[in-house]
Amino acid sequence: MTEMTPHTMAASGTSIHYWTAGPRDGPLVMCTHGLSMDHRMFDAQVEPLTEAGYRVLTWDVQGHGRSKPLPGRFSVTAASEHLHALMREVGRESAVLLGHSLGGFISQELLYRRPEAVRALVVVGNNSLTMPLSASRKILFRLSPILFLLTSDKWRRKVVSEGTATEPESRRYAYDATSRLRKKEFFRVWSGLSRCMRPDPEYRIPCPALLARGENDSAGSVKKDFRTWVEREPNGEPVVVPNAGHNANQDNPEFFNRRLLEFLSAQVGEGSARPSSDRFG
Repeated sequence: MTEMTPHTMAASGTSIHYWTAGPRDGPLVMCTHGLSMDHRMFDAQVEPLTEAGYRVLTWDVQGHGRSKPLPGRFSVTAASEHLHALMREVGRESAVLLGHSLGGFISQELLYRRPEAVRALVVVGNNSLTMPLSASRKILFRLSPILFLLTSDKWRRKVVSEGTATEPESRRYAYDATSRLRKKEFFRVWSGLSRCMRPDPEYRIPCPALLARGENDSAGSVKKDFRTWVEREPNGEPVVVPNAGHNANQDNPEFFNRRLLEFLSAQVGEGSARPSSDRFG
């Protein structure tokens, strides 16, 4: 496994923890995890990306992993500003954004607000940030956090681990990661997620985009909405990862990594030819 260099960045009442690896002059790929996961969910992508010459940054979104505490309300907009601040922290003006689920919304939000900062977008197990929702779906989405508040924490951990992954190793990781969030933290993050949508019928993703989902993704309406979203996006390239659930990049990393590298090579260019050592930070 590629060794990553740890860093911290101060941000509005907390510390954001992030990790880097790969050639310092390689194209930057910033990886943002899903709800109740952490930076480790991209472990299987770090080595292929750095070996291909890309600079990789993973991080713990506020309230997750080591990025504690979570002061006040959680918002996707604020998290997207943390992502942009990390980009500037490592001396870059733009990057490829790779986001899973919640991380996909954070990445889409940054693209929506600061399109010049995004070279390409890759999302896994995500919905469109800007596709309008019906009134009934909007209400259900807003009320969904209450379900987890009213149930036991043990049930939440079981549902999250079994509902996000199909492979035993991926499920063990998901259970461990979600166990690191207290019930109230999970509720606050989910509540922020439920308020993140930006209905904009005229909006289209302005950069190359790889839209991926697992073949067996059962989370929310990801699978149901996938075709409509893909048909809406002229710059979108669809990928269905076989034998994979919501955490498709973990359930079938070989397939996902191959398609990811093909996309990056075609849309961003080859990575740096320099060795992938990160010994200088």
